[in-house]
Amino acid sequence: MKKLLKIVLVSSLSLLCFSCYYDEEVIVPDVILPPGTEAKFATDIVDIFESYNCADCHNASRDPDLRAGNEYDSLVPDYVTPGNADASELYTFLAVDGHRDVDANSLALIELWINEGALDN
Repeated sequence: MKKLLKIVLVSSLSLLCFSCYYDEEVIVPDVILPPGTEAKFATDIVDIFESYNCADCHNASRDPDLRAGNEYDSLVPDYVTPGNADASELYTFLAVDGHRDVDANSLALIELWINEGALDN
């Protein structure tokens, strides 16, 4: 009986230890943007910052400064690596860390804008 109890206990502990493993990567749902979609900073990206009220926290006292007119210069090149969304702190922070629960369409636009070269357009 003791041997059976030990086997059950060891098995249970093993299952408990290995069942708690989880991957930190957050999988962003696939969003299909219409073919030919271009992400414009002045309209699409700034609108995302405004809709999530980013400037309420990210102002003159907190980087990046996302107040109107300061957004682009505050982001590029410190938080955005033009042409590479996966290496950009802005994108990875929003996508992986889930900051402010930015929706999938907004993330897709930010990713597209960065991968297109993060132009000030």
